[in-house]
Amino acid sequence: MELNSLDVLVLLKIHACGDKPWTQSSLASELEVSQSQVHASLRRATAARLYSPMAKRISRQALAEFLIHGVKYAFPPSYGGITRGIATSYAAAPLRDLIVQPDTPPPVWPHPEGTIRGCEFQPVDKRAARAALKDKELYELLVLLDAIRDGRPRETKLAAGILNQRLG
Repeated sequence: MELNSLDVLVLLKIHACGDKPWTQSSLASELEVSQSQVHASLRRATAARLYSPMAKRISRQALAEFLIHGVKYAFPPSYGGITRGIATSYAAAPLRDLIVQPDTPPPVWPHPEGTIRGCEFQPVDKRAARAALKDKELYELLVLLDAIRDGRPRETKLAAGILNQRLG
């Protein structure tokens, strides 16, 4: 059983929920997927030891290790041309204020509601941009993940540190 990109999005959404109660149905609604897709994601995450169904919690240490060291290989970034979208990686909070912005166009997730023109950077999952627009915490987790996936040493180190902090 292999993890897929939706599994990463579901696990990050669970973490973004914090102490708020959630159900598979509520996750499905917020991520705009079917409940069966969430159920299958949680099954795969359980098999990968990233989620505990009995405690209904993610394994924070295992998830942090996977996000920092594995996601960039399992789900490498895909780049494109200049497009309108939503800022990500070093160009968005929480990294935007910590990194001097280069003169090149920023990385953006292509999205019709985006307000920034930049270089296309495909998110870890095609549903990530829509979900991030609804949830600031999820957006920031995805931004940190993209900085790690992008692979630039300074951004990767900063993002990994912040991600570790947030996952506790």
